Amino acid sequence: MADFDYDLFVIGGGSGGVRSARLAASLGKRVAIAEEYRFGGTCVIRGCVPKKLLVYASQFHEHFEDAVGYGWSVGESSFDWKKLIAAKDKEIARLEGLYRKGLENAGAEILETRAELAGPNSVRLVQSGRVVTAERIVIAVGGAPNPHASLPGHELCISSNEAFHLEELPRSIVIAGGGYIAVEFANIFHGLGVDTTLIYRGMEILSRFDQDMRRGLHEAMEAKGIRILCHDVIEKVEKTPADGLRVTTKNNDVLAADQVMLALGRDPNTKGLGLEAAGVVTNERGAIVVDDYSRTNVPGIFAFGDVTDRVQLTPVAIHEAMCFIETEYKNNPTRPDHHLIATAVFSQPEIGTVGLSEEAAAKRYPEIEVYRAQFRPMKATLSGRNEKMIMKLIVNAADRKVVGAHVLGHDAGEMAQILGITLKAGCTKDDFDRTMAVHPTAAEELVTMYTPTYRVKNGERV
Repeated sequence: MADFDYDLFVIGGGSGGVRSARLAASLGKRVAIAEEYRFGGTCVIRGCVPKKLLVYASQFHEHFEDAVGYGWSVGESSFDWKKLIAAKDKEIARLEGLYRKGLENAGAEILETRAELAGPNSVRLVQSGRVVTAERIVIAVGGAPNPHASLPGHELCISSNEAFHLEELPRSIVIAGGGYIAVEFANIFHGLGVDTTLIYRGMEILSRFDQDMRRGLHEAMEAKGIRILCHDVIEKVEKTPADGLRVTTKNNDVLAADQVMLALGRDPNTKGLGLEAAGVVTNERGAIVVDDYSRTNVPGIFAFGDVTDRVQLTPVAIHEAMCFIETEYKNNPTRPDHHLIATAVFSQPEIGTVGLSEEAAAKRYPEIEVYRAQFRPMKATLSGRNEKMIMKLIVNAADRKVVGAHVLGHDAGEMAQILGITLKAGCTKDDFDRTMAVHPTAAEELVTMYTPTYRVKNGERV
């Protein structure tokens, strides 16, 4: 057996990398993990966690308004961006410390350096130039915002990374994109009092989501005052004499803004990683190609998380890491299960979803039943807020199995997690119907929609 410096070397200190390193070390393996920036990765440092904290902050102005309808007298309020960012940074530092502590307690060696592949079983530590060897290597370096370098003036724009560290809250912002990040930040900035415009090339925001969710959110965002321009793209960004930015679009709109944010997708973080030296194959987007067990084409080298471009969600990277441990160190071959992944968009209102959209289900099954409810949530009755919740269940008519569940409204993300369990278990509409409602809740609608709103047969509504 070859004599290696380590049993496992992990490149990347994000959620997937840390989980694999910590678990392997706890099993007594000689483990090293290299990270060039901060432990926690996209999710903890510049993604899910700080984003959700900003979402909470942006909701308070509506909470203050709603309180009046419930008898509260709310005095004058003000918002301090610098105070929020300082509090956010303190929490992120705390979480990074927990990641480090978990690795240290498990016995993993932490290397604060960029690491690159030097060969099939070797890694070069950039800071020192030292080359180490490992029996197994995991690549979990995640992804990075697409800079859209072909856009004239792209260097004047920010990505979601910089949005978390702005020194001042802008008075106005133009956000390019129509996915999770663009939609969530549009709501965040608007909620904090920023004049916000979202521009998206497609027909409707949030492609691949259920059409009712997409349209419902679009209408709610516009009702709040967010300007949404679909069928349009930014053609150039220029600096103005007054230190603002001028945005010119394909449809000849000219927009003025303090900041322009590009949320046009993320790319696998594989440039300069030394993949060629080891012979690791990537696809046309630069993502590492892996099999069902996260193995690359090179024996002993594995990859998971966003760098593989399978499903760009933090819990997926963690799941893939755990499957790697089961397969490689516990003699229990386990494939990551990417079927029926529940997810949420922390927009305002939220979207929670799991399974097939109505449009996708109609293409897959000869006949589906659609159960749909739209209603005013109870909280809005006294607050006077004009908002609606939408709930949908998509059912395969042949076996009555629920193949999609979608919620637009308060706590939709929380509901999606529970719905994920029921769909994963293969529950039928009859199982939903037999379940007692919890009253009064919004979620009770999910078990009280007894009659199909309509059916779709061979792609046509009947």
